[in-house]
Amino acid sequence: MGIIAKPLGLLLTGIYHVVNNYGISLIIFTIIARVCMIPLYAKQMRTSAAMAEIQPKIQEIRKRYARNPELMQQKLSDAYAEANYNPMSGCLPMVIQLPIIMGLFALLRNPMLYMTSESMVMAVHESFLWVSDLSQPDSWILPIAAGLTQYFSFSTQTASMDPSSAGMMNSMKYFFPVMIFLMGRSFPAGLSMYWFFGTLVTIAQNFMLRGYKDKLKNGKGNNDKKTKK
Repeated sequence: MGIIAKPLGLLLTGIYHVVNNYGISLIIFTIIARVCMIPLYAKQMRTSAAMAEIQPKIQEIRKRYARNPELMQQKLSDAYAEANYNPMSGCLPMVIQLPIIMGLFALLRNPMLYMTSESMVMAVHESFLWVSDLSQPDSWILPIAAGLTQYFSFSTQTASMDPSSAGMMNSMKYFFPVMIFLMGRSFPAGLSMYWFFGTLVTIAQNFMLRGYKDKLKNGKGNNDKKTKK
């Protein structure tokens, strides 16, 4: 992960040299990292919306051709093609995000391994708010905050999904917050800060993208009404 963590470390170092506060640098760094991934989140949202739109037709095909798997697959492929939907496209954003997230994790777990600036040697040990040393774990407040925001983030995503396609997301909604809480109690407080503030950005993105999706849906509905007239 050094290939990704190293340039991220340079970015974090550059931000610190401007603001001269490691805690604030982490917040700015987190916002920049998450904003850069907005196109990937937007792609996921569009894919989710497309899947929810054709879900009733998919369920009907599965039910009607349950005894003929080959014909069912053919009908499903036709339905996907008609809706211009690729079932694998929903995985692509996550595949792209994974190395970025792992690089961030490696950087914030052991920042001095990827930041060679001498000024950062003491910076990573700075205090911020109630945390006396950002290189040490925060036992409760940040891990709890990170876990709760992660839970709320999954809730905002599953609320707009078709119930039949939200099963896995519902299980992840409980697993990930617990995992992040436990990780936050073991790893440097800076990592918990990243998860907390990063998830806040993600929640804001979800609301904005959902509003954009609703506008598109309303616009499409209005156009359909005009066409019928």
